[in-house]
Amino acid sequence: MTISSSLNAGVAGLAANASRLATIADNIANSSTNGYKRSVADFHSMVISSGNGTYSAGGVRVTTTRFIDQPGALLSTENPTDLAVRGDGFLPVTTAASLSSLTGDTPMYLATTGSFRTNADGYLVTETNLVLMGWPADSDGTVPVYPRDTADGLEPIQINANQFAGEPTENISLGMNLPASETETDGSGDTLELSIEYYDNLGTSESLHIAFTPQIDPVTATNTWDMVITDSALGSVVGEYELEFDDQRGSGGTIAAVSLTGAGGVYNGTEGTFSVNVEGGPISINIGSLGSGNLMTQLSDQFAPTQISKDGSPVGSLVSTEVDANGYVHATFDIGIVRTLYQIPLVALSNPNGLTALDNQTYQTTNESGSFFLWDASDGPTGDILSYALEESAVDVAGELTSLIQTQRAYSSNAKVIQTVDEMLQETTNIKR
Repeated sequence: MTISSSLNAGVAGLAANASRLATIADNIANSSTNGYKRSVADFHSMVISSGNGTYSAGGVRVTTTRFIDQPGALLSTENPTDLAVRGDGFLPVTTAASLSSLTGDTPMYLATTGSFRTNADGYLVTETNLVLMGWPADSDGTVPVYPRDTADGLEPIQINANQFAGEPTENISLGMNLPASETETDGSGDTLELSIEYYDNLGTSESLHIAFTPQIDPVTATNTWDMVITDSALGSVVGEYELEFDDQRGSGGTIAAVSLTGAGGVYNGTEGTFSVNVEGGPISINIGSLGSGNLMTQLSDQFAPTQISKDGSPVGSLVSTEVDANGYVHATFDIGIVRTLYQIPLVALSNPNGLTALDNQTYQTTNESGSFFLWDASDGPTGDILSYALEESAVDVAGELTSLIQTQRAYSSNAKVIQTVDEMLQETTNIKR
């Protein structure tokens, strides 16, 4: 009976608008929830075939969609580990509960933003116990090659607040002037000494003791020095060289030749370097290239260091942690060095709206979302990572209130259909009276 189909259509309309009201209520309730993606209810007509001049109302059915691919505005914060994705990618996260799992499994979930801070165990977690994940770097700060189509290489990011770090010295630049007067026939022959500090592999301060002894000839100036380098850690000589300086017009005082006379590495005249093996490994010493005069010189009668520099550092304590746009997690120490601890990839999917939405603005991959790929942030289609930032809710409150008015009227209209059908059925019943 077509009048009955009208009743069913009205009931279906009430149910559909009730579902739409639920999505609007959820959106408005989460209008201040960082990273929230709005849900939308879509109506679809249902057609029942009719014949013999009659028409049966099929009613309406409803489907809901969460627009995960629609980003919210970005909000700046004061926490360096507040992270937001500027683009189409997702941050890999897991749950804090999985860290204590007996199986050791850490399932990967996805998020577009999060306020991460270290907990008692040093893990970067949110207030809702989401743990940030990344690829661990080697001790030298380089990130190994990990598979990009699986989450197997990802680990929960853990930062030791009591962490120490130091860097061994690997390069020394030695710029100084040797007195030309000491290689004259009336030179004193005294040895001139210099000590340079360096740091070993454990951050311990050691020193290279360098002794310069002029070669003296009773007939003519030699412009030649013997250089002996002693390592305080080994207590032995690690380098022995003969330095000869030019005395020609235009190039006077520059290095003319460097000869190896004992321990140490061969001098490279083009680069101006040689290496010595201290207890912690080789150190490259740069004294300047042949004829350059930019570091080691022999001029006048002054013995003075002019430019001495070195790398390496003593042991320092961790003071801060930051994440750059490329997803690298850097630890800064109070001695000024910065080390890379992890790299956070961004997850890309072919259909983000096919993800399953979970609590706390997290998502899980499904067959509908397609396979995922882990990209380097700032490379590929995923965008980059912003620190000191959070993604706001993608809800437009004004738009939701407008939809609320429309839904209320549609609900009232469907209720009116049911009321009218009821009155018509009552009239049909009254025919018998």
